[in-house]
Amino acid sequence: MPHQTCGSPSNQPIKLSLGSLTGLFLHSDVTPIGKIQSSNPILNKIWFAANNSYLSNLYGYPTDCPQREKNGWTGDGQIAVETGLYNFDGITVYEKWLADHRDEQQPNGVLPNIIPTSGWGYDWANGPDWTSSLAIIPWNIYQFYGDNRLLKQTYENIKRYVDYIDRISPHNLTDWGLGDWIPVKSKANKELTSSCYYYTDVCILANSAKMFDKIEDYKHYSSLAEKIKRAINIKFLDPATGIYARGLQTEQAAPLFWGVVPEEFKALVAEKLAKRVEADNFHLDVGLLGTKALLNALSENGYADVAYKVASQETFPSWGWWMVNGATTLYENWPVDAKSDISLNHIMFGEISAWFYKALGGIRTDPAYPGFKNILLEPHFVKGLNQFEASHHGPNGMIVSSWRKNKDKVEYDVIIPSNSSATLKLTGKNILENHQPVEKNPFIKQVHAENNSQTYSLSSGNYHFTIN
Repeated sequence: MPHQTCGSPSNQPIKLSLGSLTGLFLHSDVTPIGKIQSSNPILNKIWFAANNSYLSNLYGYPTDCPQREKNGWTGDGQIAVETGLYNFDGITVYEKWLADHRDEQQPNGVLPNIIPTSGWGYDWANGPDWTSSLAIIPWNIYQFYGDNRLLKQTYENIKRYVDYIDRISPHNLTDWGLGDWIPVKSKANKELTSSCYYYTDVCILANSAKMFDKIEDYKHYSSLAEKIKRAINIKFLDPATGIYARGLQTEQAAPLFWGVVPEEFKALVAEKLAKRVEADNFHLDVGLLGTKALLNALSENGYADVAYKVASQETFPSWGWWMVNGATTLYENWPVDAKSDISLNHIMFGEISAWFYKALGGIRTDPAYPGFKNILLEPHFVKGLNQFEASHHGPNGMIVSSWRKNKDKVEYDVIIPSNSSATLKLTGKNILENHQPVEKNPFIKQVHAENNSQTYSLSSGNYHFTIN
């Protein structure tokens, strides 16, 4: 047979077009169990983009980006854990990753900032604001699934980690950490944010000790938590103004979200946070840690309308700015030129997806009855949004919280699965259920009424409320 040369007609290159290619979206096999839908297309696009970024970064364990580093950054993982658990059944992925945490922990309690690691990350960026994944993720698994096995498996590791921070922090404050990574413009005080995470770890440890009947540990770590909380407030809170540190968005939001603010100062601190957001023209001025705290701190403390203004912005800097510029995933940065970022697929700013469920849908776990045995429901019917629905398939079945505005009324539909109950808090008067006074429904009991707020206990079933 004659030899064919490269330039012969029979060996012309194959002609390819876009139609010749098939793209495969690969990720760990996690079943979708949550969905949101709203009358605001930007919210729907943000939720879709957050899911894309979460799945893109889920391949055996949570990573930061699928195209460059592909590392299991602990900070990204702990920030996005609720987004993952509201939207997907990912318990086995987290069980695997926490086993990696236990493997990578040094005898003195220190963890690296990326897990798994080849040895890098033990000496930089691995303070409590990042490696609190060791405590925060097992605690969230317990809250979502009612399963404390992962928490029990990791208990001694959390204890060793907390004890290490305690040894290097004689004044109950720590500056160890990376801080509010990649802020829009203002960098929050790192000692404040790291100490808030330290406090959170100790609280999780104390609560776990109580659960596992480790009485001496419970007493010791409860006392330590109070010392940390006191030290944070003595150093950073101005009781006359309600301002933490310089009063930046993250500096106000983090103490509120992580439970550091004394009860008598919560209203004032939240008010100053809302005013700071207003001064920033209802736009973000936070980094990674602030995106976890900001929207939640606002909506949990009487400023859900302000939180929604921030969440629904379409101008720079905002999640919506990415969407109007064509994003289908979340980015690593907040650049003015949205497409110039070094990574166009990061999950680290993805907490907003969990916030949709928690604030607009109002679906929350009850720490006293984890695994959605009792569901906390407090939907916020925010100004500027006409309709919203969130659904989540918990261990006992599908939970639905759906509302729509109809002139001067809100129609609110709820589904509580079998073997579950709910505590529902509604704001409004003349509340009806199925067009009848609430008290006529034997499966509803009013447990509290204060000013314009009504709290009810619901048995499993379907409900239709009308709120004036």
